[in-house]
Amino acid sequence: MKSESYKYVLLILVVAILPFVFKGSYMMNVLVFVGINTMLAVSLNLLLGYAGQISLGHAGFFGLGAYISGILTTTYGINSWLTIVISAVVVGSIAFVIGFPVLKLKGHYLAMATLGLGIIMYILFNEAVSYTGGPSGLSGIPNLSVNGFLFDNDIKNYYLIWGITLLIILLALNLVHSRIGRALRSIHDSEVAARVMGVNARLLKVQIFALSASISAIAGSLYAHTMSFIAPASFGFNFSIELVTMVIIGGLASIYGSLLGAALLTLLPEVLRAFQDYDIIVYGLLLILMTMFMPGGLIKGIPAFISSVRRRFHKGVAGNA
Repeated sequence: MKSESYKYVLLILVVAILPFVFKGSYMMNVLVFVGINTMLAVSLNLLLGYAGQISLGHAGFFGLGAYISGILTTTYGINSWLTIVISAVVVGSIAFVIGFPVLKLKGHYLAMATLGLGIIMYILFNEAVSYTGGPSGLSGIPNLSVNGFLFDNDIKNYYLIWGITLLIILLALNLVHSRIGRALRSIHDSEVAARVMGVNARLLKVQIFALSASISAIAGSLYAHTMSFIAPASFGFNFSIELVTMVIIGGLASIYGSLLGAALLTLLPEVLRAFQDYDIIVYGLLLILMTMFMPGGLIKGIPAFISSVRRRFHKGVAGNA
């Protein structure tokens, strides 16, 4: 745990100094999205990487959280911070209820079921025009504020989003290093063996599904209040695929791997803007290459690559000597 503490403190320092390195509102806005995507990747990794349960509908939970906050603030005038709590509770409760039948499924059947959930929510966002604004979106969502201090620019939003992201990372780290985390890994390895050892696998899978959905809803609410505008296009199937890609590329069963994957796939589109229409192809190629050459993701692949280079260097030095 000491090494985890050092990593976490280092992460806090990096987050604190990044605005002084990457100046400009555009880059700050991109880093805000890195923070939001990190929350989503961490939430999905708890479900996919640790519990071994695939979800292709996480963008739907993300969107549901965003629309709950957006509708409650713009239509009913409810306090923005309170709507974040409400969205987390409502989405988590929905996930808990539907988790019991859905998580009975395994493999590609589970993937198809969660995909269906995401599609249903996407259709709902488009068709409930009187509430969501339909394809045109929902605008006028207020920024968050604390005692009159308004988070109304990129630098303020950066520290707000990353402050909450760091808290979620801390929560996830404590969870995966606890008894619950060990139980989740046992379910991932063998659900039958976990049951034999006394783990209530069915309930634990549903609980982690609900927690994952709640974190996604929080990210969605923050997205809505940061952008002040939301539209269904942001919560479609493609984004669910991007989230899965972030987790796999960063590293399954690694919280810091989720951060790396989210950072890479949020920054990559900015580099590949010329190929914007083919982004799904790029993600597919990345998945194939990572599976072939770095099956453990970046979090394991980078240290392994560095070790390999060092061994070759030392062999070369010894051979020349």
